[in-house]
Formats: sequence, structure tokens, C-alpha cells
Amino acid sequence: MDVFAGFHGRVLAAVQQLKHDGVVPHEASLDGITLEPPKDAFHGDLATNAAMVLAKAAGVPPRQLAERIVPLLASDPHIDKVEIAGPGFINLSLAPAFWPSVLRMVLEQGDAYGRSAFGEGEAVNVEYVSANPTGPMHVGHCRGAVFGDALANLLAFVGYAVTREYYVNDAGAQVDALARSVFLRYREALGEDIGEIPEGLYPGDYLKPVGETLAANHGRALLDAPESEWLPITRSAALKAMLVMIEDDLDQLGIHLDVFFSERALIDGAHDEVAETIAELKAKGLIYQGRLPPPKGKIDEEWEDREQLLFRSTEFGDDQDRPLVKPDGGYTYFASDIAYHRDKFRRGFRSMIDVWGADHSGHIKRMQAALAALTEGKAHLDIKICQLVRLFRAGEPVKMSKRAGTFVTLRELVDEVGAGPVRFMMLYRKNDAPLDFDFTKVTEQSRDNPVFYVQYAHARASSVLRQVGETFPDLGTESTELIRADLDRLNDPAEIAVIRRLAQFPRVVEAAAQTHEPHRISFYLFDLAADFHGLWNRGKDLPQLRFIYEDDRELTRARVALVAATRRVLALGLGILGVHALHELH
Repeated sequence: MDVFAGFHGRVLAAVQQLKHDGVVPHEASLDGITLEPPKDAFHGDLATNAAMVLAKAAGVPPRQLAERIVPLLASDPHIDKVEIAGPGFINLSLAPAFWPSVLRMVLEQGDAYGRSAFGEGEAVNVEYVSANPTGPMHVGHCRGAVFGDALANLLAFVGYAVTREYYVNDAGAQVDALARSVFLRYREALGEDIGEIPEGLYPGDYLKPVGETLAANHGRALLDAPESEWLPITRSAALKAMLVMIEDDLDQLGIHLDVFFSERALIDGAHDEVAETIAELKAKGLIYQGRLPPPKGKIDEEWEDREQLLFRSTEFGDDQDRPLVKPDGGYTYFASDIAYHRDKFRRGFRSMIDVWGADHSGHIKRMQAALAALTEGKAHLDIKICQLVRLFRAGEPVKMSKRAGTFVTLRELVDEVGAGPVRFMMLYRKNDAPLDFDFTKVTEQSRDNPVFYVQYAHARASSVLRQVGETFPDLGTESTELIRADLDRLNDPAEIAVIRRLAQFPRVVEAAAQTHEPHRISFYLFDLAADFHGLWNRGKDLPQLRFIYEDDRELTRARVALVAATRRVLALGLGILGVHALHELH
């Protein structure tokens, strides 16, 4: 249950009464009416813009309309105070007797708290990572991998049927470069001195085991074979090895995908799906032979002054039409990507989310345009861009370069700081904002390290639940027992602050799912942890506010109920982020 949705309904009921009374026209739309927690808790628990939204339709100033709404809300027994603020906002303070019902609801619903059927079982495809299969995952891939996985968790939490997908770019020139790099390692495994790895190939030592496997399986047979024979063999071996490595790297972060979709399968299968896609767009009048003007003020490697096959992406908001076939007759990446998304649509997905790196932001409009054209607007594609991650150690930059073979791998990152801290910190910034990751700060035990601060709150709550048995051996800590506590005794402002925050969880989850922004969960968890630590610290200063109060068994039971509910919500939020909640910190 979303507490805010319940009170939003009461605001709408008050407005409907005004419609009935003729104060507001019957045809006035209520769509823009919101109910939000005010930024400053001093102004109350909830704030609505109802009077601001409806004032024009009613033909009266917002404050005057607000004065008609206030008494209708004030009559609600769960609302303690209603005030008009600024030009016509209405602030609501809920009755103290309301908050125990929220806490009881958290305890009753347990792991179901915050879950919903909002997604109504709709199939949604979340494609993420999709790094070129040319080596181990590095830090640049890590952010998109974590973001996509947390988003998939979030959508599943609110009732979507989620498919997690990896698009394997195994049809481009980079894969042939990988195959040639592996062939060098094959020759090296047979005892040859291969010298420096040539420019344009992959120099990393991670390819040595692939070369050794080829040598063990083929002996010297490939040495005298022409490239047309050994290239497909080395390419297949390299791709297989790289995908095993990538899956293993992702496993270190707890990421497991449902589908690995091969780009090559689009053209190597029974049908050339890229050609079929182009033909379909041509039938819609969206493909033509033409020339592109040179780019203004920048170098575009795809541009060439020639007659070529173009997609009319400008009809859908793109800044220029886009080529589909390269000078050598091969398909552009864009053509393959259109066919890939057409395949998703044909598999039944009407809702698609792609997680891309910062270097692909310029491709968003054209991809959305192509999908809109192919599906006649029946499918929706949301593309989320993950900005770069900058690595630091104690404030000093850590350099990485994939070409040089000296990049920082995802595995190295996880091995040093742990999967939980990596995942949390990758989600502690909005995805389209650059992220600074400092190895030193992420392992600090301080409030400045958000993952520690949140985990510490969960560990503290777990400690209370362990220790209560020492003072009251027969006081059960299971939810079924804590529900019976006299929760009305929780009336300290710091206790109410924690309950208020717990009440926000379902709303935060749904809003994060609607906007495809899992970082909202990490921000919420930090705020909940801050409220809980603040309550803990009040108990240090005021013994009568301690969670375990030896002089009052029933008050202790009520406070333990609050602790248990807090721990539950912290664990649920961390679970959405894919972070294991710790019961002890060392």
C-alpha cells in the first residue's frame, strides 16, 4: 500500500465535492494534481498543488480556491492540520495516531512491502552491458552493467515481466581484429617470437590462454592455412572464450542475463534480417538513394560524398538522414541495430530499454525514429545513457587504456572493494551524470561513504534484534509478534521521522520505476539510514529513548518493532540495487 496514494485519493475526493458544489467546472482536468512530501518537514507531511492546478478553470485566485479545499480535508480524522502556503499550496500534517498504522503495515507485509502490480505483467526488454566481446569487462562497462541490472530488478519489483538481454556485437571489424590478435597468441603458444603487437590489434595478456587452447586443439595445422580458413576458426574460439570471460566477470557483480543475442545471427541465419528490415522501411517510403552534406565543424568518419542508401530519420526529429550501407557493401551499425530492435518487437516486446555508454548519445533520436517507423508507434524505446566513471585513489586519478592493455578491469575493482560497494556507488549518482569512484573513500567507515553508512544502519538494526533477547529473553522479534506491540507509544519526533521515511518507500519505488531511475532508491536508503542513525544517537544522549529500555518491556517491544521494520526496508531497498545487506560490519 502506498500511503501517499491513499491521501492523494482524499484530495481528489475533496475536489470532486467542489465540482459537485459548482465551485470547479465538471470538465476541469485533475491530471496535474500532485501530492508530495514538502522539501522541509517543518511544513508538514504532505503538500498538494490542487488549488494551483484548478484555479484558472474555477476562475478564482489559487489561495481563494485553497480556502474552499481546506475544510474538506481538515474533516478527515487522519489529518491533524491543514494550512495554505505561498500562492496556494496546501500543506497537510497527519495525525500522530496515523503513524503506528504505517509501521504495522510494514511489519504485516514483510518482503511484499513496496511491491506492487504497477507493471501489470507487461513484458519489458532491458538491454545492458552489450560491450564488444573483445576482452574482459572494464570499469567503463561496469556502470552500465550495474545500472541496467538494478533497473531490471526495480521493474520486476513493481510487476513487470523483465527480460535481461546482452547484444553481442560479433559481426564488426573489431571481432576480426580480435581473431587476428588471437592468431598471434596461437603462434606465440607454438614457440614463435611475435614481437610487439601491431597497432590496431589487442595486446592484452588475457588472449594468451585462447592462443594456447588453439595450439592444443589444432597443433601447427593453422600456420600454413590461408587467412580465409584460419580466421573463422580463431574468431569462433575467441568469441567463445571472451563471452565466458564476460559472463564470469558479470557474475562477480551478481549479474546474470537471460539472453545473449548475436548480431551475426541477424545475417547468418535462415534470413538476412537486416535486408528484410531495410525492405520493410523502403515499403513505408522511408528509404531512398541520396547524398549527405558534410558535417559542420566536426569530423564524421561515416560521411562520404557519394550516392548511398539513407533512412529518413529527419522525419522523426533527427538532425540528418542516416546511411544504412557502407562503401564496401556491408551494413552500418545503425542498420544492424534497427534490425535487432525489429527482432525484439517480433519477439513480443512493446516496451524496450537500452542502456548505452556516453559515446552513443548522438544515436538516440535515429534509433527511436527507426523503431517508431517500423512498429507504427506501437513500441516504446527508452535509451538511458551512462556517463563516464573516473577512477581515483586517495584523490589521485587512476588511468586506464583498453588499447594499451593497461585498463582497470571490473574484476580488479570488485576484488579490491567488494561487489556491494561497487554496485551501490555506481548507483549513487544519476546515470547521465559523471561519476567519480575513489577506491580509498569507498572503503572508509564514515558518513562520507554512503554504502558504509547504509550498511551500518542495517548492521546496527540487526545488532539490536540480537541483543534484545539478553534483556528480555521471551520478547520475540518476529513480525508476527511485534505487530502486537503498543505502537502508539512511539511518539518521539525522531521515531516519527523514521516512520515517515518508511511510509515513503512504496512511493519512491514506483516513481523510480516510472522514470527508470534506480538511483532514487540509493538516495532514499541514505536518507533512511540518516534518520535511523539520528534516532540511535538520541538514545545515546537520552537513556529513556534507547531501543532496549530495561524499565519498560512494552516500550522496548514497540521500539524493536520500529527497528525491525527499518531493517526490513533497508534490506528491500538494497535488494533492488543488488547489494547484499550486511548483519555485521568488521
